[in-house]
Amino acid sequence: MLPEKRLTRRRGIYLLPNLFTTGAMFSGFYAITSAMGGRFETAVIAIFVAMILDGLDGRVARLTNTQSEFGAQYDSLSDMVSFGAAPALVMYLWAFSSLGKVGLFAAFVHAAGGALRLARFNTQLATADKNYFQGLPSPAAAAILAGFIWICLEYKYDIEMFKYFALGLTVSTGLLMVSNFRYWSFKKIDLKGKVPFIVAIAAMLGIAFVMAQPQTMLFLFFLGYAISGPVITLVMRRRRLQGRKA
Repeated sequence: MLPEKRLTRRRGIYLLPNLFTTGAMFSGFYAITSAMGGRFETAVIAIFVAMILDGLDGRVARLTNTQSEFGAQYDSLSDMVSFGAAPALVMYLWAFSSLGKVGLFAAFVHAAGGALRLARFNTQLATADKNYFQGLPSPAAAAILAGFIWICLEYKYDIEMFKYFALGLTVSTGLLMVSNFRYWSFKKIDLKGKVPFIVAIAAMLGIAFVMAQPQTMLFLFFLGYAISGPVITLVMRRRRLQGRKA
């Protein structure tokens, strides 16, 4: 009697979206190695490149219908490298190495905040409000630190004058990531729909402003986004209280 053949299902991963995720993780890793070599401008640019690739992997997965649980978990691990560890280490090597344990603590707060933010996001993925993020997204937190470093390098500011401001900024981004503040997720923006012509003009002007002064504009944009979380949360809370009193 012939032995019964067992049918095994071949398992694999979708290549295209995971290539973007791998590219994002490599950019974060490259940012760390560049900072270790003293190439801080290259390091911060690599973090912004990681942001672009991180934004593309999810969109590519949805457009090609190649979403998977593996891809979601891999994306989170990539985000931890690119937006948790990389900006914390780059900031530490650039500004905090002379501060001893205080600088080490500040950098760790950002890295730990990124890890906790990603862990909470994964556990609440099925129940979270799709219109808002709970806590500052880790790419935005990383962009604030990278943008600040980039501005100081571009205009040759003395880090000794700003290292304590950088210390507070780094701790703040870490705490905002684990806060309960709500941030607009931008998921309701319909890129396929028609818009008024003035919107296209505004978009072109916005791109022109960013390209003209990428250091300043990117930093101010993401700093404004970080501030918007507490504002949105307070407005929603006030409306909720007014609704109860009515």
